[in-house]
Amino acid sequence: MSPKSTILAGLYHQAVWLRVNGRGTFQTSAGMKEYTRRMVQRGHREFIVDLADCELMDSTFMGTLAGIALRLREIGSGSLTVLHPNIRNRTLLENLGLDHLFSFESPSDAPPAPRQVAQETLTPPPLDPATQHDTILSAHEALVEADPENEERFRDVLDLLTQESQPNAADT
Repeated sequence: MSPKSTILAGLYHQAVWLRVNGRGTFQTSAGMKEYTRRMVQRGHREFIVDLADCELMDSTFMGTLAGIALRLREIGSGSLTVLHPNIRNRTLLENLGLDHLFSFESPSDAPPAPRQVAQETLTPPPLDPATQHDTILSAHEALVEADPENEERFRDVLDLLTQESQPNAADT
């Protein structure tokens, strides 16, 4: 992971703010997924993801965002708002059919990022093979759940990850 790829997180009013610096990748996804899971358990339902400083996103990162939005739908309340996406990132999200899961706010519409947010840098959990596998698999499953057309796009990834899971299941 590039040393400049980080996610800063904090609360502002009742919203959970996540600011992506650098690249949104499978390496930063596990920490974000765990943090948002804890925030949902604590009752937070509004999530704001600031992509102003996000250079690019991989499919695992976008699937993790989709998973957060799908979890909020499952609960029946909440929202995920994407702030300041550059053209490339917005196009990536739209091409995967994720634009219906969350709202977008452009720089002219978006509220300024609060400076008083108590921010912590999300530290990814150790990227042991099992954690990495589960993060990538659940993210790609969320991409397919969000838009069935993604099944064809990610069939090879899903098939490989599913095959890798089966020997582990037999060992238990």
